[in-house]
Amino acid sequence: MPYSRRDMLKLGLKGGATLGALTAAPSIVLAQGRRPVISSGVMSGDMLGDRAMLWSSVDRPARMLVEIADNPEFRGARLLRGPETLPETGLTAKLDATGLSSLDNVHYRVRFAALDDHRAISEPVAGQLRLPSTTRRNVRFVWSGDTVGQGWGIDESRGGMRIYETMRQQRPDFFIHSGDTVYADGPLEESVELANGELWRNLVTPAKRKVAETLDEFRGQHAYNLEDANLRRFNAEVPMLAQWDDHETTNNWYPGELLEDDRYREKNVSLLAARARRAFLEAMPLRQMPDAPGRIYRNFAYGPGLEIFMLDMRTFRNANSRNRQSGGEEPNFLGQRQIAWLLSALRQSTATWKIIASDMPIGLVVRDGDAFEAVANDEAGKPLGREREIAGLLKTIRDERIRNVVWLTADVHYTAAHHYAPERASFKEFAPFWEFVSGPLHAGTFGPGELDATFGPRVVFQKAPPEGRSNLPPSEGYQFFGQVDLDGESDALTVTLMDSAGTALHRQVLEPQPA
Repeated sequence: MPYSRRDMLKLGLKGGATLGALTAAPSIVLAQGRRPVISSGVMSGDMLGDRAMLWSSVDRPARMLVEIADNPEFRGARLLRGPETLPETGLTAKLDATGLSSLDNVHYRVRFAALDDHRAISEPVAGQLRLPSTTRRNVRFVWSGDTVGQGWGIDESRGGMRIYETMRQQRPDFFIHSGDTVYADGPLEESVELANGELWRNLVTPAKRKVAETLDEFRGQHAYNLEDANLRRFNAEVPMLAQWDDHETTNNWYPGELLEDDRYREKNVSLLAARARRAFLEAMPLRQMPDAPGRIYRNFAYGPGLEIFMLDMRTFRNANSRNRQSGGEEPNFLGQRQIAWLLSALRQSTATWKIIASDMPIGLVVRDGDAFEAVANDEAGKPLGREREIAGLLKTIRDERIRNVVWLTADVHYTAAHHYAPERASFKEFAPFWEFVSGPLHAGTFGPGELDATFGPRVVFQKAPPEGRSNLPPSEGYQFFGQVDLDGESDALTVTLMDSAGTALHRQVLEPQPA
């Protein structure tokens, strides 16, 4: 809601004054100890043509105040009254800022007014975002996953999580975080000895000293990542579309699982996941709909050339197993409700390119002990287990002539380009498509993985650690992200796999197929 005249008068403002005038107003409290403090920066995300989610957090109960403008000087800014932050919501605040259709580049500035003294106003933190256009134009976005995993936290002596600064310098319109936004099951040590004898020195907070079990411990996982200046700067300039995978809760989890991990006092994974989901939703600029609270799968049209379909491969799955069921109980992975939503959204899409943001790969074998964690089951032949669900999805996409579908994923901690084709596959009822893999952003590097032949994948490119080496630290440079460029005139889509230094490792140009 915009601020009323009465609200402005209470804050010492007159007429159309903005929050920039607050420090000049004699009634405003300037004593630092009484003013709220924004410690984790600002974020935006879930952009639509006329609205976007804006996020921030603060150190005490306070009211979120947001200015919206079309210029960085905030001339003629519109003042919005956001929600209250409370300990019950982790002192985070999200505002679904609407009425933005007249803006292309949106500049926003966030402050908080203390609830116990409305004159105590925080210092401002500014951000910006670019909204989707109704006309054709060039679009660039980046994607990756896996942040602060395998014991590699923020080493400020090494510049922190520098890959976020590299991505920011590409000036993307938005960022897809493909899951493992935090590692709630990955405590940090103050120092880790590297292979060359040097020490990796982690910043460690209380929440990162143990696995997360309580709601506040899960909240602390997200707060830790925002200690990094690179990430805060990136978040202020690049809107995020976030999805989750396993490590927001614990490794390879599935609903109904009971842990056999001595680090956990709470063994009920469904309870842990409920806490993890709440912390994730509080910490991300993700729009929650009244008719589907807590839903993570969703879609976004970004102009006439591009639509993003965000999947949730964690919530609806059955237990991990040998994954070779041929009949009887259907082994859920996406679940029938999500598949029905995805196919309906794909059918309705008028975008040239349909980007499926998948938190796990289709054809890579991802093991969970003797069971399997993802889709593939390491057995050629007809689709079995979770492969049956994906086979039905791919067949429908082919039969209904849904063109120009590209899959983007992370999870496996190296980067690759995979091409799937029926002539190489044991299951042949689908149209050829590409899957591009990226990550980690700031975690241990592994791989490469094995490919399952069911859907005929072929490795066109991959980069992973040398044979015999694994869990490489970020300092060795095996950290990756992908960049996607849509040409506004030709509708050609260029996918570039890049490393943390910004070096282009592989580039694939895709030409659109006619409907």
